[in-house]
Amino acid sequence: MLEQALITHCAPTLARLKPGGMFALAGVDGAAMEREMRSLNRLLLPKGVVLTVLRRCGQSTLFYLYRPCELRAILESEAARAFLRRCGYADFAPEAALRVLRARLREGEGFPHEIGVFLGYPLADVIGFIRNGGRNCLLCGHWKVYSDTVGAARKFARYRKCKEVYARLFQSGCPLSRLTVGAKPA
Repeated sequence: MLEQALITHCAPTLARLKPGGMFALAGVDGAAMEREMRSLNRLLLPKGVVLTVLRRCGQSTLFYLYRPCELRAILESEAARAFLRRCGYADFAPEAALRVLRARLREGEGFPHEIGVFLGYPLADVIGFIRNGGRNCLLCGHWKVYSDTVGAARKFARYRKCKEVYARLFQSGCPLSRLTVGAKPA
């Protein structure tokens, strides 16, 4: 069940085109899901990818698939740190920042839109979304675009193609281990 969701929702992260992806599943058996997550992480971790839970609410679970090295690079950016500081973040190590994000998701007062930073959205678009209340975007695709429409359109096309190719390969029997691109060499 989780493998299919990873292919459907997170192919660009598996392909190393994007630092993180997110998806929700409803009606997931907790114990079975934990076993499947452990098994998937044994396969994904050597490739520099981690699957984690951001939030459980009733029967729904919000998952986050990410590349810690790429998230670390984003969180080392001074612009991202300044923005996240204003959102209540103080420690920018990936796990510490994820703890704050999980806490903000639990608070339940709206959705913490800084999550776009964790998904690799351009900071200008994350800020634009917040300032405009999600309205007045210049382009809408994987995220709402408020700045570089040409660059975003190119990324959207790459992500769309990646999802199509990954879905086809997975359906034809290609295992997730072969579809997960390894981390960049250090």
